[in-house]
Amino acid sequence: MPARTTCAAAPPLTTANRAPRYWLMKSEPAECSIDDALAAPGQTVPWTGVRNYQARNFMRDAMQVGDGVLFYHSSCPAPGIAGLARVASPTRADPTQFDPASPYHDPRSPTDKPRWLLLDVQALRKTRLVSLADLRAVPELADMRALQRGNRLSITPVTAAEWERIQALI
Repeated sequence: MPARTTCAAAPPLTTANRAPRYWLMKSEPAECSIDDALAAPGQTVPWTGVRNYQARNFMRDAMQVGDGVLFYHSSCPAPGIAGLARVASPTRADPTQFDPASPYHDPRSPTDKPRWLLLDVQALRKTRLVSLADLRAVPELADMRALQRGNRLSITPVTAAEWERIQALI
């Protein structure tokens, strides 16, 4: 299930002390589109609603402030990469897991040891929409994790070579 985000203010961006990594992060535009993120205070939104352990572990263990993000619209009539962003904060507890009114409520998640995390994403710019068909048409992207059969993760790593090749498409 793609992560859902909410468009609200987030803490200011800080810098990491290593070469950036790259990620493809999926958001349903009905929840938060690239336009919504660009219009948010500081162009920054909390990436809430991640309820997959592997995607959560990417956020917790590998993603750092300054990493590049391909902002991907999913579960919509025209899915694809819609913008560029960057990781803007370290992880913290996702408050939606504790909210009984939230569709992301997890009554089994203890408040003293939260199961689900979020981080903030700062939108940098909108791009032309790069569809899955566009990505699949590029031989150099054949091994891209997001394009692998059966992959439904809302957050996937992108190699530096894939990032560079995609930059030429947008």
